[in-house]
Amino acid sequence: MLDEKRKMRQLAEKLGISLTSIEEEVKLLHFNRLNIVDLMPEMLLMVRSLISTQTFAYKRKPIGVIEKGLFISFQNIFLTEETGKAIGKRALNNQPHVRIMPSHLESEVLFPRDVHIQQITILVELEYLKRFVGNDADKLSYLFVVEKTFWIEEFMSPEMTDLVAQLANLSTENILSEAFYRLKALELIYLLFSNLLKREKTEHQHLSNAEIDAVYLVRNTIESNLEKPLTKDELVKLGGMNELKLRRIFTQVFGKGIYEYYNHLRMQKAARLLKQEDLSVSEVGYQLGFSNLSYFGRLFEKHFGLKPKKWTDKNRR
Repeated sequence: MLDEKRKMRQLAEKLGISLTSIEEEVKLLHFNRLNIVDLMPEMLLMVRSLISTQTFAYKRKPIGVIEKGLFISFQNIFLTEETGKAIGKRALNNQPHVRIMPSHLESEVLFPRDVHIQQITILVELEYLKRFVGNDADKLSYLFVVEKTFWIEEFMSPEMTDLVAQLANLSTENILSEAFYRLKALELIYLLFSNLLKREKTEHQHLSNAEIDAVYLVRNTIESNLEKPLTKDELVKLGGMNELKLRRIFTQVFGKGIYEYYNHLRMQKAARLLKQEDLSVSEVGYQLGFSNLSYFGRLFEKHFGLKPKKWTDKNRR
């Protein structure tokens, strides 16, 4: 335990983060694993698996160790429904997800109580990333204009989720460990960029912290009300901006339109209920607000490639 805390302090110092103000809170963290891999000047990699005994947060200041870079955080989250309701504005999405932001952007780091977090955080230098992507960099040009303040959240594919779990659960150092971790970090970035290329097209514009907070409030409220879609007026009131602007910023941050995102969350929850609970297809459909079970079946098949019953037979243990 002391070794993990020492590693965290070493990382904080390298990133120019002061932990003095939250010294007592750091003691609340229980680490299953913490590994920091220094691949500078191109990359810095942190692998951690932890649980906090109390909820706390701290502000991460702009990072100066890399002049121009991206901060990419892959997270597997394991939380109870009760814990999920207690988390605030930019709540931890309880789906496996990844967040991307420029390294110069200040952000809040949140440790919710009794939530198991598996996290792979990659700080990567921008020119190195461009060379990695090569001639395809133009397809993701918005990522390389770090002067604009942007914030992106993306659902992780099963391949990314499995890779994060693999790295978070490694118990021994690998032969050629630096080469291993560099390879795995680039594999995660490759899988992420493959996902981003499937996003709904939208113009990427400068976002303020207030705008980011507003779309997270909308997203979190949608996630808490999957059995009934919010009306247009409710969405506009929550976001505090006109409908056109809200839809544009929502798509820019989350890569999907609001209604498409809502249906994606419903299908993900449907899959969890079918796999983990002793519920029938009709019970799951009605629980998620579907009065037309045929539509529920078609939507589920669109997302998972199988009708709910066949998917359940294949995946339920």
